[in-house]
Amino acid sequence: MSASVNPTVRRRRLGAELRRLREQKGMTAEQVADRLMVSQSKISRLENGRRSISPRDVRDLCDVYEVTDAKMRNSLMEMAKESKQRGWWNDFGDIPYSVYIGLETEAYSIRSYETSFVPGLLQTREYAEASVFGVQPDTDQNAVNRRVEVRLKRQDRISGDDQLSSFWAVIDEAVLAREVGGRSVMAGQLRKLLEVGERSNVNIQVVPFTYGAHPGMTGTFSLLEFPESADSTVVYFEGVTSDLYLEKEQDVRRYTGLYDHLRAAALGVAESRSLITTYAEEYENGIEAADR
Repeated sequence: MSASVNPTVRRRRLGAELRRLREQKGMTAEQVADRLMVSQSKISRLENGRRSISPRDVRDLCDVYEVTDAKMRNSLMEMAKESKQRGWWNDFGDIPYSVYIGLETEAYSIRSYETSFVPGLLQTREYAEASVFGVQPDTDQNAVNRRVEVRLKRQDRISGDDQLSSFWAVIDEAVLAREVGGRSVMAGQLRKLLEVGERSNVNIQVVPFTYGAHPGMTGTFSLLEFPESADSTVVYFEGVTSDLYLEKEQDVRRYTGLYDHLRAAALGVAESRSLITTYAEEYENGIEAADR
């Protein structure tokens, strides 16, 4: 975890505490919105930590919930101030998945499932550039450069001073077969997978084509776990125009079970490493997939 204040996590913790206070008071979000003469959506966004919370918002909500304990009010106000601080990623300008980066920065364990791309934490610079251009071909070069630099900076969670306790990646074989950036880029990328896969905190498995249909074919997702018991596990889905975060216990339980199924469907770590090596050698030697 980062030793500095993480605004994303502060917002999330503060929102969870405000939700707890509302439910303890027996009020709905609609009732609170009516009392404060704001929209219900604002109350929902404050509680789910998707927007910054001003000290004034906290003060008004504490009044509605009749929070009289000075220590609690001051603690909530301080969290509101911290939630408005900037994360390191803000120095790179407008990054569309900044909320996710904030969560990733604080997580101690991440389980990732990918159907199309190598996970961002494991990408080479060349692969990252090719993938950003491929997904959004109209993106200008400066924006591409910013996103690539952020992606590479995020990789400190794998090998830097503030490492994840565990990063488990399950990828579909299609990730290995899709030539993002060309054969040379793919060869370098797969060699990096083999190198990073030797780290004690990284496990990589591949779901082979031969397995056939499986529940993970509906799309990619990640499970992020946090060291503080107050921070619930988050299920994350990256979208084209917006991202989705699930935190309800039943949703987390469902996707945890799905991830366990995918790990069981995938080749073992050693077998996956062998398959990745085969693909890397084919890219290096100019062997076409049809000739395998």
